[in-house]
Amino acid sequence: MKSWYTIRAREGGAEVLIYDEIGAYGVSAKGFLAELGALPDEAAIDLRLNSPGGSVFDAVAIHNALSRHAGTVTVWIDGIAASAASYVAMAGDAIVMPENAFLMIHDPSGLVMGTAADMREMAGTLDKIAAGMTRGYAARSGKTEDEIAALMAAETWFSAAEALEAGLATQLAEPVRIAASFDIGRFRNAPPELVDAVEVVEPDPASTAADIVEDANDVVAPPDAAPQPEAHNPDGMVADASTGPDPTAIRAEAIAHARAVVDLCRLAGQPQMAGRFLEEDASLDAVRAALLDARAETAPEITPHHPQPGRSATTRPWGDVIARTFKLKG
Repeated sequence: MKSWYTIRAREGGAEVLIYDEIGAYGVSAKGFLAELGALPDEAAIDLRLNSPGGSVFDAVAIHNALSRHAGTVTVWIDGIAASAASYVAMAGDAIVMPENAFLMIHDPSGLVMGTAADMREMAGTLDKIAAGMTRGYAARSGKTEDEIAALMAAETWFSAAEALEAGLATQLAEPVRIAASFDIGRFRNAPPELVDAVEVVEPDPASTAADIVEDANDVVAPPDAAPQPEAHNPDGMVADASTGPDPTAIRAEAIAHARAVVDLCRLAGQPQMAGRFLEEDASLDAVRAALLDARAETAPEITPHHPQPGRSATTRPWGDVIARTFKLKG
């Protein structure tokens, strides 16, 4: 299963890349923490971030593990550290941002379906998570918790210079090329210049990170090295005259499919089934059908004393099945 992170040992330390949504593809932080824990205690870590955030629980676990690490942790925000990814960045002994990079903080969000009690419980959980993140940002920046809480509530985007002034970064670097496989436009306050600059798809991080890392280390490409415009076919897919459809477009479509499968399984209360569906490359229709079959096998038959018109007396609405299941994002 595709991972959202890469950890590479090198002489005297390690390079860690988080270049996608944290906790995506059904891969939790457990594997990340296991690989991080295998590094020598004194190893210097360069953590490179280009992420829209993701699972707030995974991000908090990563933040805490990096904070405990004895060696120096230098965070490089190669493009974007938004939402939960910005909280991970706060674990750095140094936080370096290229001049055209962005950092964003906001309140955590989640999804729940169920009773009024379920809704209240979810709200309480989100309040507790927000309070913990507020303390973390405040400790790094020197601002008060009330100031940070207001910035989070407003979904505040910081340029590199603004993050440095706010105490959320420690050093500026030369501008880099910004590329991402995620949709920045989904955030309500994303800067228009960032939405315009970010590419919709990006080649695999393992093969392209070296180029962006070189840029982030103050190596500026000459003007004549600027990338050439890409050719597009009539359907809008990036194409090459000799190779056909661009593999990055295919990868983006595969990622979207994987996320949809994982979300369906989570909402149905069957997250363990996502791996099997992805291995089988099942279509979304097949996933829905299998989940409905699983639900029919396990759901008890309910016969109310007073059946309501327009509703089967022997089935339960889909909302009941996914009640109390939710996904938290930071």
